Parts: sequence; C-alpha cells; structure tokens
Amino acid sequence: MSVLLKLLFRVALALVPVVGSANQVDIRMEGDYPDLLQNARAFVGEVEGHDRSSLRRYGDTVEERIQQALRALGYYNPAIAREIQEGDPPMLVMTVTPGEPVRVVSREVTITGPASDDPEFSAPFPQRPAVGDVLNHGQYESLRQAISSRASRLGYFDGKFEERRLAVNPQTREAEIRLRFASGERYRLGEVTFNEDHVFEPSFLRRFVEFEPGIPYHADKVAELSSNLSNSGYFSQSLVTAPPNEAVDRVIPVSAKVSEREPRSVGVGVGYSTDVGPRFRGNWEEHWINAEGHRRGADTELSAPRQNLTGWYEIPLDPPMTDSLRFGVGYQREDIEDVESERFSVGTQWKHEMDNDWTRVLSLRWERERFNIGDSESGTTRLLLPGVSFSKLESDSPIDPSRGYRLGLDVTGGLREFFSTVDVLQVTTQAKGLITLADNHRFLGRVDVGAVATNDYSAIPPSLRFFTGGDQSVRGYGYETLTPEDSDGAGVGGRYKLVGSVEYQYEVADNWRIATFVDRGNAIDNLADPLATGVGVGVRWISPVGPLRLDIAKGLDEEFGGGWRLHFSMGPEL
Repeated sequence: MSVLLKLLFRVALALVPVVGSANQVDIRMEGDYPDLLQNARAFVGEVEGHDRSSLRRYGDTVEERIQQALRALGYYNPAIAREIQEGDPPMLVMTVTPGEPVRVVSREVTITGPASDDPEFSAPFPQRPAVGDVLNHGQYESLRQAISSRASRLGYFDGKFEERRLAVNPQTREAEIRLRFASGERYRLGEVTFNEDHVFEPSFLRRFVEFEPGIPYHADKVAELSSNLSNSGYFSQSLVTAPPNEAVDRVIPVSAKVSEREPRSVGVGVGYSTDVGPRFRGNWEEHWINAEGHRRGADTELSAPRQNLTGWYEIPLDPPMTDSLRFGVGYQREDIEDVESERFSVGTQWKHEMDNDWTRVLSLRWERERFNIGDSESGTTRLLLPGVSFSKLESDSPIDPSRGYRLGLDVTGGLREFFSTVDVLQVTTQAKGLITLADNHRFLGRVDVGAVATNDYSAIPPSLRFFTGGDQSVRGYGYETLTPEDSDGAGVGGRYKLVGSVEYQYEVADNWRIATFVDRGNAIDNLADPLATGVGVGVRWISPVGPLRLDIAKGLDEEFGGGWRLHFSMGPEL
C-alpha cells in the first residue's frame, strides 16, 4: 500500500506546473527588424524563476543587454519601454523602437610592407561593411580577422595592425573604419625532414614533397604535403608541422612524422545488382613490399554471369600520389545472354597526372579471347593492344557530390602486322555532369559514345564490341540486351554505342532523395539505326559508403525487349 501511495504522490508532483519554468521576458520590436529581434533575444537569453519584485530589478540588466544587441548591429539610440504584466509567473515586456541606425561614412584599409606588392595578399577583402552600410560590428570583426588570417596563411608572421580604429558617433549616426596593417617580411619554407623510424627510403618520401626549399611560405603547401602522405595508402599516421617560432632568418623548418601501416590487408564483400545478381568480391593487397614503396595485390569478383581474377604489381613514380607503373595479369569468364567468352590478358599501364589535372594512361596488353556468340559465330583471337586514355574528374565530394563532372576518352587498337589476328581500332568517350540548384534540386546528365573499326568484324571478340542496357546504361531493358541480332535472334554486339541520360533528383529528407529519369540509347551497326528509350522513377539513399539507387523503369520500345524492370545499383554519381 505504501508503495502505491508513493507512486501516486510522484505522479501528482509531475502534474503540478512549475512556477517560473517559462521565459519571463517578452521582447517586442516595433517595425520589421527580424535580425534585431533575434539578436536581442540571444543576448538576453532565458529568464526564469523571478517574482514580481526581482523581475522589476532585473529589468535594468535586460535593457542593457538589449542595447548591446542593437549596438552590435548599428542601432545606438533605441527607445526601450518596459512593463510588468501580472501572471503566474509575472512577465516583463520590453517594447523596443530601434530608431535610426549608424551608417559607415568612410572605410580605409591600407596594407604596407612587402605584402602590398603580393597579388595573393592584395586580393579583395570582404566588401562589408561598405560606405553607406548600416554598421555591423560582426562584419567589421570579420574584415579585421580576414586580414590577420591571410597574413598567417601566406607567411607574414611579423605583421601587425599599426592602426585598428572603428570610430562611432551615435549623435551624428556616423562610423569611420580605419585599418592599417604592416606586413613585415614574408617567411619561407625550409627543408622537409622525416623521422627515421620507418621502413621507407628517404628518397622515396621526398617524392611526396611538391615544393622546393626556400619558396615563400604558404599554409596550403604544408596542408598539401600532409594530404599527400595521409592519402597515399602507405601510412597509418602522418603529421606535418611548420612552426613559425622555430624559424631561423625567417626560414621555417618543416617536419614530417610518418608511421607505416600494416603491410597486408584482405577484404571480402557480397553485393547485389540487377545486372549480374548476387556477387562476391575479394581482394588481397600488400601495401608496401620494399623501401621504395612497391606494392602488389589480387582481386576477384564472382557472379553467375561473370567470374574474374586479376593480379597486379605496382611501382610508384614521381610524384607517387598520382604517377605509377602497373603490371597486371587477369582471367575473365562471361556467359551473358547469347555471348560466352573466356579471356586471358597480361599487360602494363603507365599512369600520369598532367599539369592541367587530366590523367593520362598509356597501356600495352596482350589478350587471348575464346568466344561463342549464339550459334553463328565463334573463334579465338590474339591481340596486342596498345592504348591511351585521358580522364578528368572535378567534384566537391568523393562520396556524394553536389556539383561536378567526369570526362573520359579511351583509344585502343591492334594490327595484324604486330602480333594480332585482326586489325581493330576502338574509341570510346564518356561525359557525366551534375549540378545542384537551390540546395534540393539536382540535375544529372550522362553521355556514352563508342565506335569500333575493323577489316573483319566476325573476328572481333565480344570484349571489343558494344552491348547496352541495364542499371548503368539504358534502364527498362535487360543487361546488355540492346544490341544487333543475327538471323537467329542472338545478340551479337554492335559497331557503335550511343547512350544518353538525364535525371532529376529532389531531397525529401536528410540523405533521402526521389528521382525521375529518361534514358535513351542502343548498340548499333549503323548510326541511323533506331534507339531505345526508358523512363522511370527511383529512390536514392545516401549511405555512409555512398549512394544506393533503387529504380523502377519502363522500357518504351517493346521491339527491343522493353518493359517494366527493377534496377538496383550503388556507387557515386560521378
């Protein structure tokens, strides 16, 4: 019984209103001044727990804080009336008439010293507060901080304000800004030294450094070295420091401390796409083999229609972040629709990032491919295929970008005079673009074009022919079912590939988007051949590992096998 009484007592207490639990100050702004009202409320904060007498005494504090809030935004002469309204609890009502604001009548920003001749330092500073603007103390502080931050970023560590003046005359409602900054001499970056307790050669580590000793200091150079090391895949930890207080004759020593990662890793995973169904992926990588940073690995992907196994050995070049020489060997078996093939390849790739941020890959590979296409074509080809590809990616996020583009061009071919069973030239090009408007409206475009030229098309293996349709191609059609057919109706692959897509996405909740799209394309033998069209809607979930896409598409051309299809895929938009 006593337990029940205690429980009822606690419930009764919970139902009794707590006196003073509500905010006891109500600020009312005369006129349309939402920023002033928000700032005043922020300065005053929550006021609770006062009776009528203490609330009246507290009114002076509230008024002072409201005046501070308005002065911060340029209103120095407000009229403030206060009233105590009876109630439980009592309420202090503050009625504020802002009055006329203080405006900036002059602004003078002067840089003296070597920084005055430095184009990067002399780049425009924040334009606010400008002459004629209502004085905003936050904008003034941002202007002053921008000068100081730029000096630190560019190495003017001895710089100081010789004059830092904000003169306000509340009577005339005028403000004068005068900032005079003396930069002093610019510091320079010295030698980069690495710690010695690691497995790598000093000459290898120095290849990560993209600046010469003695160049003018720039914080971005230090950050770039830190990024190069941490993103290289060689280190579990990296720390780059360049403390100005250790400078000698304004030359700052740069210290880089690195710790190598575990030498080997193994990864396994399972996935699903509507193109190939369930699939298993596995990889093994030795992240560093020797002191020069060589590495090697193996990858496999197993699904019902496709199985492959590849091994590779990579030698980092200069710079090792972007340039490499890779040797590879691989085996792939495919059984998709009417095409069955087995391909063995061995080759090498030289990857190089050019000065214009394009990546160029020069390749040379030898392939042996045995294939059967329907009941009409079969054969075995041997091809020595030199090639070159160019690609460029601009994106504001590697996982879920809001804008950017990807461009690519690939050219490969072989000649019978040089260890190939057929003359062949294949050219493919891709372009993807993404733009976001008004935060929630995303527009994506995609174009994929290819062509193959040969003197004997029947000898061209399936890997060099074109097949379209599926999750990443024309939705609403089966995987690689859009292709020319032989007299028996078997898909044989086309000489040309033309695919385009436009998609609109709208964010309906955090990390969730709905989408609508139109895809159009085909693999064809003649450029005048008809194309297939697919339309649909979908859902996008931005998971921690990247977007997951679920689409319902309708292929509009029944003669190409169009119909209702479900498509599931994952990966970045670009």
